[in-house]
Amino acid sequence: MMPDSNKKTFNLQSLFSYGFRLFFLLSLLYGAMIIPVWIAFFQGIWTYQGGFGLVDWHIHEILYGYISAVICGFLFTAIPNWTGRDPVRGMPLVLLGAIWIAGRLAMSGLIALPPIAVMVIDCLFLAVVCIMVIREIIAGKNWRNLMIVIPVAVFWLANLWFHLEVLFQGQAYYGRRLGFSVVIFLIVVIGGRIIPVFTRNWLTKQKHEKRPVEFNRFDKVCLLGTLIALASWVAAPDAVVPRAFFGIVAALHVIRASRWAGIYTLKSPLVWILHLSYGFIPLGFGVMAFGAQTAGLHVLGIGAMGGMTVAVMMRASMGHTGRALKMHPLLLAGFICVVLAMIMRSALPYAQFGAVSGMVLAACLWSLGLLLILIQIAPWLWSKKPETT
Repeated sequence: MMPDSNKKTFNLQSLFSYGFRLFFLLSLLYGAMIIPVWIAFFQGIWTYQGGFGLVDWHIHEILYGYISAVICGFLFTAIPNWTGRDPVRGMPLVLLGAIWIAGRLAMSGLIALPPIAVMVIDCLFLAVVCIMVIREIIAGKNWRNLMIVIPVAVFWLANLWFHLEVLFQGQAYYGRRLGFSVVIFLIVVIGGRIIPVFTRNWLTKQKHEKRPVEFNRFDKVCLLGTLIALASWVAAPDAVVPRAFFGIVAALHVIRASRWAGIYTLKSPLVWILHLSYGFIPLGFGVMAFGAQTAGLHVLGIGAMGGMTVAVMMRASMGHTGRALKMHPLLLAGFICVVLAMIMRSALPYAQFGAVSGMVLAACLWSLGLLLILIQIAPWLWSKKPETT
């Protein structure tokens, strides 16, 4: 389904009027581009000129390129709802976007810079995001949501640690796992807030008798268990203890997700894709519990991170640009491509499909999925709200 005519007019003022507009656009563009580039580097088609090893660069740019842009877009869209203040817009948003782009250019190796300069430029983005978030929440006296700064600050520290490990040891060990863990924990926390709400709203609209279980002590146990499991994995990834914890929290998250009544939302793709994406959390933990770390990390990275981020970007882009909350065919196709990419990369990376390996096919599916989503929502992001939906 192509966007209709009243959504096509490019409007620069609209693009810089809300955080999600600019940063969802940047994240989808970069996310679609960066995996094929990684495959080209990995197969020796192109030569990476930066200071990171190929695996470190790949992990870093997914976390601090793609994911950091999504987090920024989400935060600067949610904060006005929390504080009642006007959103960050205009020149501050332009400058923040420029800092993010500078970080990607510095990490690409296209511009010869000393490692310290690359570290400063790249780490500046999340530092500025933290400062801006603190300022907005304090100005709005929304003290309850000030806690959101903690995981973002830890994410920034993980990025700094990542750079320092590469600088002094040649490879990131703890930094990459810490950054990955912060994102998974954020999905567990934020998913536990938004999925039951969206499910409850839809079920209420359908006059269905079922409702998700409210947040309670069991959810707190899930969060604490997840935190312990991830912390133990960061500290000792190959030890028996993290694997045991991952098995336990996988079971806890299966129970947690089953309490959200997702099975009753199959008629609403915008809702069930959130449930499915969250379901990759216990699946990934379960795979890691059996010692298949690489496969488990790709279930979590592509399935949970990728699935949840695109699902949230779809819904937020519709709701905040005045479009009806309905699943468009291109968006559903894009999400399915992301799920297929996860299956290929985690289960069949070395299988051959003609002349194409499962890893290359996974990269193509990931990029195709993000491009399909981008084609549908980009005109929403850069144009004015329609007068009617």
